[in-house]
Amino acid sequence: MRIIQSKSAVDQVDEILQERIWDGSYLPGSRIPSESELSEELGVSRATIRTALAKLAANGFILRKQGDGTYVNEHVREASAHFGNLWDLAELVSGNGYNPSIQFLSIKRRPATEKEALILALEAGEELICLRRLFYADQQPVILADNAIPFSLLCEPLETIDGKLHIRDIFDLYFHQKITYVMTDIRSVVMEAEVQEFLGGEAGRPILQLQTIFYEKNNLPLALGVNIFDDSFLHLSLAQAWS
Repeated sequence: MRIIQSKSAVDQVDEILQERIWDGSYLPGSRIPSESELSEELGVSRATIRTALAKLAANGFILRKQGDGTYVNEHVREASAHFGNLWDLAELVSGNGYNPSIQFLSIKRRPATEKEALILALEAGEELICLRRLFYADQQPVILADNAIPFSLLCEPLETIDGKLHIRDIFDLYFHQKITYVMTDIRSVVMEAEVQEFLGGEAGRPILQLQTIFYEKNNLPLALGVNIFDDSFLHLSLAQAWS
């Protein structure tokens, strides 16, 4: 396997090793290949491997034992979300062992509410692009996702937006922006009739709401996401490394 040049080598190695952990190629508690072995296999420098392993260790995927090697964290598969993918809803679904898919429901322009304008650092009434999407785990609808994005950030024709893409790819292709970090607020809410129409189940029952604010490298808010998450079907847990 060789590294391609579409993104940084460190990010690609990080993704490859994460995939091997999640698909069971590297089992929990097992020792992974050495830096030199991975360097030779993937065609990158040992420094690149070392940096990618440091990222995995910081996110709790692996444990580095001095003089003994690097091991997959025995508890890593118990966690469905971590710093890198809590806000990536497709990865959240796949982390639960299901095949994710996205139904693009609607896209529209409308003025920002007072709350949205405050969160997104806009003037009251500035226009937003609002995307509504439904995420499936296999054939089961599990997350109703709404994203509000300032219209002023749009760089391509509105009608060209492919709502079935990952949110990071939507920002890259149509807004020419890179998501650097995300703030997520998790709370329990009551399922409303509008949400029940998409997710099913009994109206009025408790359900999780994940509110996400996406930022670029200069701390400019890019979008506000409100995601209704069916935790009766999907399991949500968090992995966090402690120094």
